[in-house]
Amino acid sequence: ASLLPFLPELKEIILSWNGCVGGTLKALTVHLHHVNLLKVLRLNNCRLTAEDVTSLGEAFEIVPQLEELDLSWNSNIGGKLSLLTKKLPKGCELKILKITDCNLTAKDGESLAEILTVVPNLEVLDLSINKHIGCSMKVIAQNLKNVPGLKELNLHMCGLKQDSLQGLDTALQHLAELRKLDISCNKEIGGGFKDSTAHLASLKNLEVLDLHQCCVTEEDMTVLSQVIPLLSSLQELNLSSNKNVGVSSDPLLGRLRFLPKLKSVAISNCGLSEESFSSLAEAALHLPELEILDLSWNKCVGGNLKLLLGALKLATEIQVLRLSSCNLVAEDLALLTLLTQDGHLGRLRKLDLSYNHNISDEGWSVFCQGLAVFKELSELDVSLRPSSCRDCGEWFSQLLAALTKLPALAELGMQRWVLSESQQKQLESFNQDNKRNIRFD
Repeated sequence: ASLLPFLPELKEIILSWNGCVGGTLKALTVHLHHVNLLKVLRLNNCRLTAEDVTSLGEAFEIVPQLEELDLSWNSNIGGKLSLLTKKLPKGCELKILKITDCNLTAKDGESLAEILTVVPNLEVLDLSINKHIGCSMKVIAQNLKNVPGLKELNLHMCGLKQDSLQGLDTALQHLAELRKLDISCNKEIGGGFKDSTAHLASLKNLEVLDLHQCCVTEEDMTVLSQVIPLLSSLQELNLSSNKNVGVSSDPLLGRLRFLPKLKSVAISNCGLSEESFSSLAEAALHLPELEILDLSWNKCVGGNLKLLLGALKLATEIQVLRLSSCNLVAEDLALLTLLTQDGHLGRLRKLDLSYNHNISDEGWSVFCQGLAVFKELSELDVSLRPSSCRDCGEWFSQLLAALTKLPALAELGMQRWVLSESQQKQLESFNQDNKRNIRFD
């Protein structure tokens, strides 16, 4: 704080992850008038107290150009947000406000609603992991019309309910600039989408939609199958941990073909059937920009990866492929290496094959023999599930031989594979001889 008078041009103060700041913030804020060009103030995980929040509120008038405020992971400010909000000057320049995991209460939700009336330039609002503000989401949603330039809204794990979703949907008609909407891990909104998606389809600029773990029902899926394909700018879609995605008779996965800008599709643990997986595979033929595909925890993939053959040949941009716990068999691994040998999957950087206990030693051997063709691979996971334990076969030697030809590989997951004494010596020799910094897990 004593240095601030000598730093009049200072634009950023980042004190995050310093617990000693808590209870002493006033010593800093009283000097902020020396740095009235300040634009960024990050105080996440600083153990802030009510007194700190009061001091921060009083300082807003002397830092008129402040654009970013991060108060995340300060659980003691829960219930005390009004000490900040009542001090905010009207027409505040704030563009980014992050209050993640701060133990916010319903009363704080009302204070947040007041904030929205004085920050017309707000572009990012992150309220994630505040489980008690869901009951005040209605009043927050009503005031979102005051921030028409909002680009990111993060309500992950905020205790939203069906009526919260209805209020939010009404607010979306005022948020034409929205690029990212995250309402994931709000299990009680399941069943509410069928009555609350009237304005979602109007978000023509939306690039990221995260609905994972929202307990969507089959009725919800009927509506989402109509709405999501209309989001013409969508680049990232996460529907993971919603079992009705896979069993729904409505063809949402097939309709992803209408979203050619998709770069990331996450449908892990969605209860896919062979029919829905086949629909996804056909749609993926029309997703030339796909970079990330997560199919983990869908057992139907095992033995059927060939259905994705055409899409994986065309997906020249794919960098991350997650196939954890998919009941994969040796044939599936052989298909992956064959694809790469033929010049496909050339940009693959992360490959997750963990928790696939049905793959034989012969299957792993064939995979390791062809592994060297994954030239850009940086992360590979072949771990077994926690309940498993298995001796490493002769393929371990082939794996080490392949690693010498993979200069980018930095992390290899091999949990619960048991190395023999001779294999442990091989690994030690490999690390010494190759001077590689691979992290073996």
